[in-house]
Amino acid sequence: MKPQIQVSDYQYRKLYRTTKTMALPLGLFLICILALSCLSTSSIFKQQDQALAQQYIQTVKSRNLVIDLGKGVKTNAQLTYPDAVGNGKYPAILLITGSGAEDMNETGGFIRIDNKTGEKIYPPTPFFQIAQYLSERGFAVLRYDKRGIGTNHTILDSNVWGNLTISDLVLDANKALAVLMNQPEVDVNKITVLGHSEGTAISPRVAIDNPSKVKNIVLMGALAQNMSEILYFQTVILPISYAQKVLDKNHNGLLSLQEASRDVTFHRLIGGNISLILTQNLPNGTRILNPKDNPNNDTYININTELKPALIEKTKSFFSPSRQMMGATTTTTASEKCVNLEGCPLYSKSFLALEPNLNTVSKVPSNTSILILNGENDTQTPVQGAFLLQQKLTEINHRDHVLITYPNLGHDFYPSSQWQTQQGPIPQYVLADLYSWLEAHSGLSHPYVTTTTIGANSSSSNQR
Repeated sequence: MKPQIQVSDYQYRKLYRTTKTMALPLGLFLICILALSCLSTSSIFKQQDQALAQQYIQTVKSRNLVIDLGKGVKTNAQLTYPDAVGNGKYPAILLITGSGAEDMNETGGFIRIDNKTGEKIYPPTPFFQIAQYLSERGFAVLRYDKRGIGTNHTILDSNVWGNLTISDLVLDANKALAVLMNQPEVDVNKITVLGHSEGTAISPRVAIDNPSKVKNIVLMGALAQNMSEILYFQTVILPISYAQKVLDKNHNGLLSLQEASRDVTFHRLIGGNISLILTQNLPNGTRILNPKDNPNNDTYININTELKPALIEKTKSFFSPSRQMMGATTTTTASEKCVNLEGCPLYSKSFLALEPNLNTVSKVPSNTSILILNGENDTQTPVQGAFLLQQKLTEINHRDHVLITYPNLGHDFYPSSQWQTQQGPIPQYVLADLYSWLEAHSGLSHPYVTTTTIGANSSSSNQR
């Protein structure tokens, strides 16, 4: 029962009891009721006006910046900070986005047009949401576009984007950190670096590169293993699990091609239509199910012996140059003209060669506090990786690390099934957890209060 309903119900019951005991004449009673109603209505409208006015009270200031990344490459950034009186310095947070052509807001998708109303439907912007939430509560927050990228996944410079590597992203984050620390509103002794998804591979490296500057790191949707293992989970383990648990209704290890072809979730998991993935194109133009993937030549395929090998083969070509060129001419290299929003060959090669985060996190300075947040239905960086990171930090006796996992939340910390990540605003209770931990680890005057998140599971080690 909602609080306002309880109050209203209580008022009516109280009024009923009053009329029974006072026994006022009916006319006088009705006049009293009318007068009270007018006063009450006036009070309600006054409260509504005040509430509406408060919506327009500015609580956050912002300043647009340009970060010089070196060699003629620049990117846009924005600093948000509390709109407070005075020249106070605030603890500060650097936000590092996930993989792909991400802008500073980590915009989740593209602007769409509603077919019925014709109105624009804007995608969720989790980093903008985080920046506003934290700046309203006392933090300065810097977020920035990836090199070569602009608003809403726009590739501004295909040459810069095509030649991007993980090493560039680490260097860019270090440049952004220097810019953040140079802002007059920032307390340089209270710096946190927060990464999401791919950014969780960058933030520990920034802490390692700047041991005297970075006080805390936050890993949201954390990478633990190397990229090839993550890719194998996303493209083989997850769709095979879906086929076995959802599509194999007879529990005989077989998959109906007809049924699988109609399943939208399965299409998303395997990156296309199952029949097309298993189809062989013959020189004469004929298209048949590849005998290698369908040796029985029937309408059912064995999940383990037929589907799984096909998905493994498809995974091997995931980072192939032919898949990533997308518009390159025969006289230019893939890196120069690649406009693949997921990443280009140089990036993919560098990511596959990157040291696993399980190894990197053990090198984070022991005096750097670590918060790990993960959705338990994360289909991109599975929650098991967060558990592995927690185990590693416990094993090396890292003095201060906390893990919080959220049932029913996906990679973008929005309610999702175990099979695919949905996108939407981050729930308030996740933001409250993030703020409470940052508050306690940034020297703010407010005492740390244990959060009461709905269904969250937490594990921590604090040896301070």
